[in-house]
Amino acid sequence: MKFTDYQPYLSPALAKATDLIIESGHGCYLTDVAGSRYLDFVQGIAVNCLGHGHPALVYAIKKQTEKLIDASFNLVNYPTTLELARRLAERAPGNLSSVFFSNGGAEAIDGALKLARAYTKRPAIIAFKGSFHGRTFGAMSVTGSNAKYRYDYEPMVGSVYFIPYPSKDLCPAGFDEAQRTDYCLNELDQLFRYLVAPEQVAAIIMEPVQGEGGYVVPSKRFIQEIRARCIRHGILLILDEIQSGYGRTGEMFACEHFDVVPDIMTIGKAIAGGLPMSAILSTEEIMAEWHPGRHGTTFGGHPICAAAALAVLNEFEQAHILDQVIENGVYLKRKLLELKKKYSCISDVRGLGLMLAIELSHEDGSPAGDLLAAVRKQCLNNHLLLLSCGVFDHVIRFATPLNVTRTELDEGLSILDRSFDEVLNA
Repeated sequence: MKFTDYQPYLSPALAKATDLIIESGHGCYLTDVAGSRYLDFVQGIAVNCLGHGHPALVYAIKKQTEKLIDASFNLVNYPTTLELARRLAERAPGNLSSVFFSNGGAEAIDGALKLARAYTKRPAIIAFKGSFHGRTFGAMSVTGSNAKYRYDYEPMVGSVYFIPYPSKDLCPAGFDEAQRTDYCLNELDQLFRYLVAPEQVAAIIMEPVQGEGGYVVPSKRFIQEIRARCIRHGILLILDEIQSGYGRTGEMFACEHFDVVPDIMTIGKAIAGGLPMSAILSTEEIMAEWHPGRHGTTFGGHPICAAAALAVLNEFEQAHILDQVIENGVYLKRKLLELKKKYSCISDVRGLGLMLAIELSHEDGSPAGDLLAAVRKQCLNNHLLLLSCGVFDHVIRFATPLNVTRTELDEGLSILDRSFDEVLNA
């Protein structure tokens, strides 16, 4: 069985990072149809927070399928979904106690944008260059991480404005963190002055830590100043926690690192440990303006997904997952910094918790996307799966399970080290 045998039946729109045909997965590993095993540091792009086939998730899913598969949450209520809503409301920051369930990240983003406009009765949305929010029309319209996502699809959803995120790629060369923060805040103030009056803005949408844009961590002051401007002008703050949330940074939600509570928060990816689920969280006051019928879903709040999501929350508590993330995040970052000393092409190591990345650059400082492609290919040859990010595909992001072991981290780091050596000394 080869991927090429089935390729004629698949749309080329979905780009494939590998030609692997995977038959099974267990913990941090995947096994293909030929019996070859791979260490998976992608995990469904940060979806499988407890790894592949975690026993508690498998049990919860099997138990729920024996009871009920689906009857539409529009029509009836499910015990699993009702309980999940309660527990999410209890764990969410601030007063984000009202939940709308969706199926994936982009769908949640579309819903959040609609909710913001419905509540404020304002048209405009402000987003950030470097952002990734999804590929549906609404989510794509606020995505600024790469022009390829928008190619051929103009016109986008209207009244969307972009400002730079305080990353090195989007600010004047040589600026330090404080200067980047000031520069981007000034760009927002200039936007209000020259292009769109703040009283016309429904929401500012941002990732507290940019994912696809390169795992960029802004300063605490930047996030807090954005929050302050939103409060000053009656603008809602939407935080996209789909990749950065659910424990990946060492806090349940990345916004907790910045002591900021949004008005609307989107979560997804890790929420159901590998099943398709997402959610929009907001306050009762804001959700009250989303009257019945103004948004909907066929599969959102699915009882099997909710059962898996409850098992994830249980495991987080019982296995102290956040403590593991903090401890292993410190360890992984230290090891990556050691690799940086060894290989001059690694120009940066950054991130929070287990949301970590290394940036590759050429000697002249230009993005080394070509080198990354070669290293990632060699890692695949050595049975390690990795994923890139950044507009130039020059950043390797690590999306291990949140319960990854030191042994697994060491194995992956050893393969990465060997792959760098093999590529650079070929």
